[in-house]
Amino acid sequence: MSFVPKTAPFSGKINAVTLGTGDKAIVIGGQNVLPFYTFDAAIENAPKVGVEISDVADTWDVPGLVDFYAGCTTMADRAKKAEELPGCDFIALNFVSADPNGANRSVEECVADAKAVADAIAKPIVVLGCKNVEKDADLFTKMSEALAGKNVLFMSAKNENYKTVGASVVLANGQKVGAETADDINLAKQLNIMLKGLNVNPEAVVMDIGTAAVGYGYEYAASTLDRIRLAALQQSDADLQMPIMALVCNDVWGVKESTASEEDEPAWGCREERAISMEVATAAADLTGGADAVVLRHPASVAAIQKFIAELI
Repeated sequence: MSFVPKTAPFSGKINAVTLGTGDKAIVIGGQNVLPFYTFDAAIENAPKVGVEISDVADTWDVPGLVDFYAGCTTMADRAKKAEELPGCDFIALNFVSADPNGANRSVEECVADAKAVADAIAKPIVVLGCKNVEKDADLFTKMSEALAGKNVLFMSAKNENYKTVGASVVLANGQKVGAETADDINLAKQLNIMLKGLNVNPEAVVMDIGTAAVGYGYEYAASTLDRIRLAALQQSDADLQMPIMALVCNDVWGVKESTASEEDEPAWGCREERAISMEVATAAADLTGGADAVVLRHPASVAAIQKFIAELI
């Protein structure tokens, strides 16, 4: 008598959220099993990998990044280059310089860059803000209008600006919105409920629940991922069934392992290899914990994570 394994798909299911348009559109989420549990049920939509395109990329000094983007002078140039990268599912535009506490680049300049990228590429676009709640609200409002019809995901609405961002991005311009909280299942659920209270369709929401570079308090991110995914699937909690996107690039490239020079830390070895290892390890941990998409910076990280996903799906 042959062995017939018992399968254990859940009654709860992660929402399927579509980003982009046409034949390059992608779907994140949609599964009713734990990450990579293909022996329990088929995973219709494999996790997706985005490539970060920053408006401060000209300051990046890692050789692999400098070489890959050689000859690129604008965000649109870099986006076109990244779009051709094997394993790139979407482009994530990071508007670091818009921060009023930094370069305070104008909303109009950022919108012009985003429009140029949208005209240059066919793959879906995700927009990352500058982490200033007031500036992001203005930036997302203007940019979502300028990119109407592109089905863009704006990361992210926070407790302080969710009304403005949710209303402008989703209700007024038909885009998708991220709900950003910091490693806390209750805060994540509360923000999703508040967005639903604005009549934002849950299938227009993606969660950014926070991550961390491995070794930097990652256990908080790991436990939050586990609790949210189990609540969504095991308890069928509709307020936590939004797919999760982990902005790995934002955390990994600022830690000492990625920034310390070989002269300062000779025992640590090659700085670029360290940074790639940190990015790959963090992204792999996020994906096995429940993230449906990750955003990475280095081409070598993208290749490694896409191979990781392909071998587990």
